[in-house]
Amino acid sequence: MVHVIDIDDSADPRLDDFRDLNSSDRRPDLPDGKGLVIAEGVLVAERLLSSRFAPISLLGVDRRLTEMGSRLDDVDVPFYRATAEVMAEAVGFHLNRGVLAAAHRPPELDLADVLKDARTVVVLEGVNDHENLGSMFRNAAGLGADAVLFGAACADPLYRRAVRVSMGHVLRVPFARVPDWPRGLKILRDNGFQTISLTPNPSAIPLAEAMTGEKVALLLGAEGPGLTEHAMRATDVRARIPMAPGTDSLNVATAAAMAFYERVRLQ
Repeated sequence: MVHVIDIDDSADPRLDDFRDLNSSDRRPDLPDGKGLVIAEGVLVAERLLSSRFAPISLLGVDRRLTEMGSRLDDVDVPFYRATAEVMAEAVGFHLNRGVLAAAHRPPELDLADVLKDARTVVVLEGVNDHENLGSMFRNAAGLGADAVLFGAACADPLYRRAVRVSMGHVLRVPFARVPDWPRGLKILRDNGFQTISLTPNPSAIPLAEAMTGEKVALLLGAEGPGLTEHAMRATDVRARIPMAPGTDSLNVATAAAMAFYERVRLQ
């Protein structure tokens, strides 16, 4: 079972995997630094423990250790037990959720493997807001999308905030990168996917009419600029979500959720 180790000094080097989580250049989940994945809170930590991300340690208060209980029985890593004050000094802020789990980043999944059994995927271009990314994964998990794919200029999906907002689903929903963007979208077509660009342009056809493929890839762009023209030209069709007069767009994660729901409804 998990090895409980009491820590009473925030400077203890055994806490370095959790140190300075708010630091822009020293936080341990920077891909080019320690390259760790940090899960925050009981539910998210438990989802990490049951994912492909192998844990290396946990840090938490005694109450969270007790709350997780038997779910730690098969976890052969240290659980550093500390007070909330020691945790706050090490982490850099007060942690209301009371527990953190750290894991190494595994190798990225191969695009071909992710597409092999998928029927509905979302493809992102320029989505650089971690909260939107986290919400995207949570929506994908809740509405049955099989994978999230990344084109150009997207934020790191394994940043702590994205992991937290996703409620840990970024650790469970497969994701991969599309090479040679946007020409790499041809890989999706070669795998039988209909590629659909979502745009608020009134000249685009309604999404329900556009979504005709047995396998569908939904493309979404960043808040504001949306998808680039270059990316939209590489897709099969442009589609819009019908909206009330006087509104111009939806939050990208909200638009994705509506598209996922429409996909479920039409299947």
